[in-house]
Amino acid sequence: MIPERYVDLLQRPLLAILATLMPDGSPQATPLWFDYDGQYVRVNVAQGRVKERNMRRDPRVALVIVDDENPYRYLQIRGRVVQIIEGDVARLHIDELSRRYTGQPWQPPRPDETRVLFCIQPEKASGLG
Repeated sequence: MIPERYVDLLQRPLLAILATLMPDGSPQATPLWFDYDGQYVRVNVAQGRVKERNMRRDPRVALVIVDDENPYRYLQIRGRVVQIIEGDVARLHIDELSRRYTGQPWQPPRPDETRVLFCIQPEKASGLG
């Protein structure tokens, strides 16, 4: 599904721009951390955020990952959320992402923060550059 020449963009700690759909159908986009397990693009968000509510209501999403070494090279993925994971697994995942992106354990901005892990199945992928 993912063109081989763009797989490196999924393996590096780059930011992805996640686009979700608002209740009125308008797009909402947010930069965030992600990882790719070979099947799913996985994103982890705080419960209560707009993107979390949007993905629960409408699983269709798009992501764009731009190469930090060449901003004219990017990967676009369109897909849908196929699994939502909460609890300990989501907390462990955000810690893994934090270590991947910062080298440090996750420090929640609020002690009562609840994390939600969304697994996105790519349906179409294309790139440029």
